[in-house]
Amino acid sequence: MIEQTLKHSTTSHTSGLLEPVWAEIVSITPEAEGISTFWIRFTDPAVAATYSFQPGQFNMVYIPGYGEAAISISSSSEDSALIGHTIRFVGNVTRAISRLKVGDVIGIRGPFGSAWPIREMEGHDVIIACGGVGLPPLRPVIYYIMNHREKFGKVYLLYGARTPSDLIFPKEYASWEEANIQVHVTVDRADEDWQGQVGVVPMLFYRFRMDAPNSLVLTCGPEIMIRFVVYEGLARRVQPENIYVSLERNMKCGQGSCGHCQLGPYFICKDGPVFRFDALQPYFNVEEF
Repeated sequence: MIEQTLKHSTTSHTSGLLEPVWAEIVSITPEAEGISTFWIRFTDPAVAATYSFQPGQFNMVYIPGYGEAAISISSSSEDSALIGHTIRFVGNVTRAISRLKVGDVIGIRGPFGSAWPIREMEGHDVIIACGGVGLPPLRPVIYYIMNHREKFGKVYLLYGARTPSDLIFPKEYASWEEANIQVHVTVDRADEDWQGQVGVVPMLFYRFRMDAPNSLVLTCGPEIMIRFVVYEGLARRVQPENIYVSLERNMKCGQGSCGHCQLGPYFICKDGPVFRFDALQPYFNVEEF
């Protein structure tokens, strides 16, 4: 059994990011077919007391005998008592995680990477455009905005999935709307019960009037969706430096040592995953950018 190979450690989180620290799974929330949120708590109180992250960062989640996977943190950055990772089961490591149960422990290294521009967003309208499992890396941003709503202008969430059953966190949409966040949801293929929008995420830009000079766009999801979200933002005269993109790559080490996630002069795990679009623009029209 996987859980029998795991041992608790008293390694201090501040001693470095090369060795994993251990965390217990305290609950598991199914989100959609093949996707669940794992809520973890560090077993070492010293680690729990010092751990913090910024919205957009990720952890390397470690399962002995299987390896590591880079997983975005999907919980509130202002409450680190429990850390949430929303995981799609698509590879050896994540499939191994899918077999774990409450009470099992996993290894954690991190947090790694760049963050969403929370401070730069203050005083501005914010458009959050995401698809599929691109929503979990942006959920900490939504929570931060909800907790500090007076600091932001109009906030729009544009979110899409393949089918209604693939939508993630649907029970939270009402609370987001109560916090004066305009939630627009779409699916690629409707079922007989779906009463909402059908289409792709970039088309949701036509459902509201944007104040482009005062807006920031944050986007994460499939790369084809990101491309067209960026095009829609630029077409509305949002400046490239006000568009932020989070990219997914085959991240192996989390610190730019292995080169698996290199993009031009950047390493996604170290320089990203969140980039200002003006930094990515020279590579944007390169195939498999």
